Amino acid sequence: MKTSERLKQAIALIDKANSEDPNKETDSCNKEWPKELLYSVRMSDMLQRFAPEADEVAQISMRAQHIQRWKSARSDYPMDRQGYLQWRTQLYKFHAQTTADIMQQLGYDEESIERVQKAVGKRGIKTNRDTQLLEDITDLVFIEHYMLAFAQKHPEYDEQKWLDIVRKTWNKMSAEAQQFALQGNITLPEPLIPLIQKAVS
Repeated sequence: MKTSERLKQAIALIDKANSEDPNKETDSCNKEWPKELLYSVRMSDMLQRFAPEADEVAQISMRAQHIQRWKSARSDYPMDRQGYLQWRTQLYKFHAQTTADIMQQLGYDEESIERVQKAVGKRGIKTNRDTQLLEDITDLVFIEHYMLAFAQKHPEYDEQKWLDIVRKTWNKMSAEAQQFALQGNITLPEPLIPLIQKAVS
């Protein structure tokens, strides 16, 4: 099987899994999508813009980052900090294993599968290149597509809390991703631009 053909099949299987999401979300063109399918398409789109030369491992990692996320509900864990951390840890393992299963089915080698598992499992941010790339794309997608909606859900947050959130997101990004955002390569949520500028200045 040609490499490019195998990649197409991997993405098709990831998309098929994410198409089962019962949660729906509407994009900027008013088209309704299964929520995690839309998220995965946005991740691939941002990767193409930020790192168009990215290899197959990166392309699979981005597409699969939230694969079938709805199967592990936050409400299944205690609603405190400890419960949140348990949920996130379990999610990373679930996403990594689900993606590995798809890759094994398509005959990917162990090294590629392990690289994807490390990236999707969020292992080694700042030290693992694949994981850092995934973190960069995640943060760029969050800023462009999800930050405003998140802000609207939390009207109780004061400016200091928001500066904190923006700075934490910013600090997880590589210098290249920060420059990419500042140079106008992503659409910043207009109502939050003054806040973002203040946070990163």
